[in-house]
Amino acid sequence: MQALVDVADPDLYVESVPHDRFRILRRDQPLSFHREEDGSGFWAFVRHQDVIDVGRDWRTFSSARGSSLEELDDDQLAVRRSMLDMDPPEHTRMRRLVTPGFTPKVVRSYEAAFRLLTREVLDKAISKGNFDLVEEISKQLPVVWLCRHLGVPDDHAAQLVEWTDRMLGQSDPEYRETEEDERARYAPFGTIAGLEAYEYAAQWAAERRARPTDDVMTQILMAEPDGEPLTDEEFKNFFTVLMIAGQEASRHSISHGTLALMQHPEQLLALRSDPALMPTAVEEIIRWASPIYQFRRTATAEVVMYGETIREGDKVTVWYISANFDESVFDDPETFDITRSPNDHVAFGKGGPHLCLGAGLARLQVKIAFEEMLDLIPRLRLTGPVERLRSNFIHGIKHLPVALD
Repeated sequence: MQALVDVADPDLYVESVPHDRFRILRRDQPLSFHREEDGSGFWAFVRHQDVIDVGRDWRTFSSARGSSLEELDDDQLAVRRSMLDMDPPEHTRMRRLVTPGFTPKVVRSYEAAFRLLTREVLDKAISKGNFDLVEEISKQLPVVWLCRHLGVPDDHAAQLVEWTDRMLGQSDPEYRETEEDERARYAPFGTIAGLEAYEYAAQWAAERRARPTDDVMTQILMAEPDGEPLTDEEFKNFFTVLMIAGQEASRHSISHGTLALMQHPEQLLALRSDPALMPTAVEEIIRWASPIYQFRRTATAEVVMYGETIREGDKVTVWYISANFDESVFDDPETFDITRSPNDHVAFGKGGPHLCLGAGLARLQVKIAFEEMLDLIPRLRLTGPVERLRSNFIHGIKHLPVALD
């Protein structure tokens, strides 16, 4: 059945999250069909438990036809298949490559270094007096850390951010590419930015194979999951996923969290008065931010749910932003509450093979960022409009202009 309300139009997300529309769907139409601009369409699951169940049932709801709403032909899939676009056991093989770097023990070992980096970034931003918090803080913290972790020079960080913005922001005029290159069809999100990222990854792969070091890039290249090294295509896709995933969750959580604390001074005061609230504050910031609105799956068989028939090959989406504001799970979900407990959000997925591998690292980065910013945020005031990304995929703030009082 056609959806009672639309959630596909990117324009709906420019001013704010259309929570009113998701409330209607959760209540009256938990499974709905939405038409897209190109004439195709997708099914949307919006309730908390359904989002979890679909994510876990990878045999029925597969990632192998792509994780975005973009339609790919077999040739494009063969080249562009990243870890996000795989099911087990292929996905498991790729995931094993980086799992050792994200164990709780290893993530804890990053704390001191990330805290030093955070202080460096904050000092530089504060020295300017007036600045765009997204550009100077939210973008910088995760990407500089990512560069140092991968073994990429710090001065390449801006380029990695630009590629990520252009790949994920094609529905936003600020980031939309206007030039064309036929080769981009075979790059991430069909973009020239993706093609450039692929070429960059290939260059680094050649250099690391010729001159191995002890960085993560070399470890990935030299690894042989299931006895086979990564192919060049696999490495380029792997690098691009790490580049994007290593930035997005932390970046947007820091932006949304800072704005939320500025807009809710009583919550900021409570957190400054009792730093022991930081663990629950981090979870609420991440729930509130929900950096990824939705992910796509593809039905592998006919399924009947809620009286609707999902046919084999249909696109199916799970909406984390709706699940994280589901009234059946969260009391007063549209209230920002740093004491919220329990907080069973699904911002990183929940169960299933695609549970975010870097969730622990993202939590650490958000925690340290706000520990170090607790004395800064009360001194910030907005100096212009908050600009949000035009997207039904990424819940992002593009610009957050502030000044120090």
